[in-house]
Amino acid sequence: MADRVKIPQQNTAVLCVDMQNGMCDPRGSHVRLGLDISALTATIEPCRALIGAAREKGVPVIYSRLVYARDFSNSGVRPTEVMQRLKDAQVCPEGSWDAEIVPALAPAPGELVIEKTRMSSFIRTPLEKELRARGIESLVVCGVTTNMCIESTARDAAQLDFRTFVVSDAVGEVDPARHAAALTALRWGFAQIVSLNDVIADWR
Repeated sequence: MADRVKIPQQNTAVLCVDMQNGMCDPRGSHVRLGLDISALTATIEPCRALIGAAREKGVPVIYSRLVYARDFSNSGVRPTEVMQRLKDAQVCPEGSWDAEIVPALAPAPGELVIEKTRMSSFIRTPLEKELRARGIESLVVCGVTTNMCIESTARDAAQLDFRTFVVSDAVGEVDPARHAAALTALRWGFAQIVSLNDVIADWR
């Protein structure tokens, strides 16, 4: 097995994906969908530690959050043809508490927040342009959910030639089997799978 690639500090950003009330709070829409969010709420603390380490080292922190129009008119075919329940449960409509980032991970003043209507943080957003403008070459990815927004974002990041690191203990999924499968797929062809301790050690 090849040696682990060291996680750089220079030209690197942390991308915190969809750590929102709807996904990570017991009062949110994902509980209304009947999902067990325990693995999602468990990612709050490791994401907080990762973001804290990044801020301490001057590594930019960028957030993405899923935000749909109130009538879901910008959501495409997926919520209407594949996952109708997203619309029924009112997942993350604009201006809602559900769509807000959890208070424990609130962005600091000046930190970039990207709003999206697709699983990937790159689709129909200015994220790539913003990263290029900041000279970012590597992304350290955390957040939820592993086999939906994390995997979609990490695959796109890799194919846009960003060096991509997914922090395995700072991402979460409602289904452990899908969590494991997503990390296996990403490790195979798209990203370095690392731990929070790896990141902290490399940034010392």
